[in-house]
Amino acid sequence: MPRFAQFFSRFSQGALAVMAFAFAGLLAVLVSWGASLAVEALSQRALTERLAAQGIDWATIEPDGMLVHITGTAPTEAARFRLLNIVGSQIDSSRIRDRLKVTPARELEAPRFSIEMLRNDDGIQLIGLLPSGGAKVVLSTAASDIAGEIPVTDMLESSSFPAPAGWQPAFDFGIAALKLLPRSKISVAADGVSVTAIAASEAEKRSLEAELARNKPAGLKISIDISAPRPVLTPFTLRFVKDAEGARFDACSADTEAARNRILAAAAKAGVEGKAGCIVGLGVPTPSWAEAAEAGIAAVAALGAGTITFSDADVSLVAVEDTPQDVFDRVVGELQTALPDVFSLDAKLPKKADAAPAGPAEFTAVLADTGKVELRGRVTDAMQRKAVDNFAKAQFGSSKVYIATRNDPDLPEGWPVRVLAGLEALSQLHEGKLSVRADTVEVSGVTGMQGAKDRISQILSNKLGQGKAFKVSVRYDEKLDPLAALPTPQECVERVNALVAKQKITFEPGSAEIDGSAAGLMTAMASALEQCKALPMEISGHTDAQGSEEGNKALSQARAEAVLVALQGRRVDVSEMSAIGYGEERPIADNATDAGREANRRIEFHLIGEEPAPVAPQGGAVAATSGPVIRGTVVQALGTPATPEACLADIGTLLRVQKIGFEPGEAKISEASEGLVTALAVLLKKCPGVPIEVAGHTDSQGSEGGNKRLSEDRAKAVLVAMAQQGVDVATMKAVGYGEEKPIADNETEEGREANRRIEFNLIAAAPAGPSPAPATGAAAAEAAPAGTVAEGPDFSSDTSPSIAPQEKTLRPKPRPANN
Repeated sequence: MPRFAQFFSRFSQGALAVMAFAFAGLLAVLVSWGASLAVEALSQRALTERLAAQGIDWATIEPDGMLVHITGTAPTEAARFRLLNIVGSQIDSSRIRDRLKVTPARELEAPRFSIEMLRNDDGIQLIGLLPSGGAKVVLSTAASDIAGEIPVTDMLESSSFPAPAGWQPAFDFGIAALKLLPRSKISVAADGVSVTAIAASEAEKRSLEAELARNKPAGLKISIDISAPRPVLTPFTLRFVKDAEGARFDACSADTEAARNRILAAAAKAGVEGKAGCIVGLGVPTPSWAEAAEAGIAAVAALGAGTITFSDADVSLVAVEDTPQDVFDRVVGELQTALPDVFSLDAKLPKKADAAPAGPAEFTAVLADTGKVELRGRVTDAMQRKAVDNFAKAQFGSSKVYIATRNDPDLPEGWPVRVLAGLEALSQLHEGKLSVRADTVEVSGVTGMQGAKDRISQILSNKLGQGKAFKVSVRYDEKLDPLAALPTPQECVERVNALVAKQKITFEPGSAEIDGSAAGLMTAMASALEQCKALPMEISGHTDAQGSEEGNKALSQARAEAVLVALQGRRVDVSEMSAIGYGEERPIADNATDAGREANRRIEFHLIGEEPAPVAPQGGAVAATSGPVIRGTVVQALGTPATPEACLADIGTLLRVQKIGFEPGEAKISEASEGLVTALAVLLKKCPGVPIEVAGHTDSQGSEGGNKRLSEDRAKAVLVAMAQQGVDVATMKAVGYGEEKPIADNETEEGREANRRIEFNLIAAAPAGPSPAPATGAAAAEAAPAGTVAEGPDFSSDTSPSIAPQEKTLRPKPRPANN
């Protein structure tokens, strides 16, 4: 403190006063500057927050002391004034400095002038935008004059913008079109006019199109679419002619554009040159008109010359006079076949006054080596044609018959009998030809049956009657004989032994299960036995000497049966085969060595009734042979069922591997299931007197009644097949349940396949107990316990027809007799 006093004591009073004033001035400047900054910041924050709240982001606030500068570009003048008002509400307007700019205003675009005019019998509607200046009045007045008493709906608006270039010519043309077209829609714009209308006829359509074309202003783009209903053609006619002047249409009608194109294409193929016309109209007698017209035009082309006329469903074919009779007959027959049923054909072959008599009437049938047969020539009438068609389909198959015959009421007496007898004779051949004439019947061809020639002679002599001439020229071809090509039983066994000599049938150690490595061998054996029907062959099993004698015999028996079942599972007919186990009784080698024991563990095949050939064992001695073999059956492999339930269990074992199949939609057992049916028959022979219900089931597709009938027919077909296999079916009955008892979901293909099945059920005596499980693919061991099955079935309430083979019972087609 003394130092400060000393410092100031150096100055005079005047100097100190000046210094005090200078300091006070500086302090005042600093305070005012700070206050100014605070006022600017406060003003900027307040104004910025207010503008942000109003959504104004295009302006900037720049305070300058007490003044506020506003910069930016306002979208409109109104937006600028609004901003100034907002800022003026916060601060004094004298502090505001306006530095705002305004976006220049854009010129308004002229609207698109267009009008829609709709006119029909109910009134006129006007919709659109017109330029001002009287256009609206002109259009409204014109519409009122056109409408008369019908109402006019005016929904027109106008705009003060000037009309664009091209508007007036388009507007005038639109009014002219509105006056001309009573049923129309007219769209008018400066760039063009679109006209859509309906005419009463094709002639009116052409007239309106020509009138519009004449009124069209130069340079105006117009679109015209006038439709007219198709004419009603009565009668619906087509006439095609081919003569020395060429092929042409005298008249042509079609029901659709596609039909017209088909007819014209057929005509071009038949020789029509240049552009041909064909009217598309209403009144066609059938949707198959184009198909019939194509067939008729092709018939004229096949004749070479002629005329065909279609008048609704009546067809007239007239050939030229020099057409050969056989060509005429062939063409007429083919045309009759090709025409849909609704058409009626009248064919004529004009005769010259001095012409020679027509050739002899003839009916021919040609059987190809594929099994297809073509029938041509003459028949008496439509009834005989139908009878010949049905008879041929019964003999050769419905899908293999082609008939192209024509009717001739002047044929000789007995003509239908000759034709049917000839077809029956032709069915005995593999390939051949039948010719039926008034004086003779000729059958020629090739057959694979040695007695076919004799059989054909028997048929013709019996059906034609005494003294009637016929000729048979048939050649036997051994290559076509299915019996001659079959191997002998000895050859079948030799085939199997040749395979076993290359590879031995092996089993799991101490088991009757065939080793997986032998699966291919079993399949090869099944293929070798494919043509060996009901082969009386013994499958014998042998073991080494290790283990007990009874155990070895049981093991060899089980292994022989396993081979039998494996063949049966591969669809081999094992009905005459037997499986026998000999154990260690017949060694072929020394059991003291490993090699000898391996050789003794074997499966052998030989014909039943033949002694197996002695084989020299390694020890040098000859193995002993047994006495005559007792013939067995296939069910020996599964054992004899002791109870009805066991019988159903054996059936279930087979059905788990494969189910009985049928032809789609039919009650005919498929060829693939023939082996399974044979195996089932062998099993059922071992269950005599067991009351069994053969139950048929279907999926849910089709009608309920149809499914029930189909399931019953299929069950009866199985029962008939069992009877034909020698099964006593007196205690069995067939029942069809249709879709009533599904076991899977009918919404899926797998479920429907599972539901289409045949079941074998025991018929119980009392309804109190649970029903036994059906023998389908499920475990048949779940059948009802013993004691619940009746001593015999009660058929007192069964009203179903007998399944004994009758005329209408389903059965395989019989093979032609072989004499």
